Amino acid sequence: MATTKRRKSDRALRAKMRSPGRPTVGRREHRQRFWEGITEGLSSWEAGIAAGVSPAVGSRWFRQSGGMAPFPLGPLSGRYLSFAEREEIALLRARGCGVREIARRVDRSPSTISRELRRNAATRGGNLEYRAINAQWHADRRARRPKTAKLAANDDLRCYVQDRLGGLIARPDGTTVRGPKVRWNGRRHGHAPRCR
Repeated sequence: MATTKRRKSDRALRAKMRSPGRPTVGRREHRQRFWEGITEGLSSWEAGIAAGVSPAVGSRWFRQSGGMAPFPLGPLSGRYLSFAEREEIALLRARGCGVREIARRVDRSPSTISRELRRNAATRGGNLEYRAINAQWHADRRARRPKTAKLAANDDLRCYVQDRLGGLIARPDGTTVRGPKVRWNGRRHGHAPRCR
């Protein structure tokens, strides 16, 4: 009896992801160039063309945000990977460079590169290939606000937090014990509570 070879995406130890739909038109840098054009006095059509998107998209961005930039126009902090860095990671990965080599060239931590490659691997073709455009799309989607709060979405977590805040702590056998006694000493940030 012949055994079928498992795809790399099946061995990735993560659940299959539903497609969240098509990528949005224009990344953050396109929108930033668009709003910089608006501040220079360009019309929404001209700013859209200058940003590298269609004039209709520029008009839609202007209309949807009420004529005001929805985010600060200053440079990004550098805490998160930019699209240029993701493109560099994809090129180095395609050349066969390892995680530490990529981290040295991009000037990031190896754990950041490893997490980026693992989190944003494109599994559609069955291989765990890294593509910068897909990675940027996923990062933009995850950064969208407002988000549903974890306590609102997870009933078990909410009950656990309420019990802990109420001072109810359960032993491994399930019996409930009272939490630590906390004394108010009149200061806003008092000493840490001592367990007795």
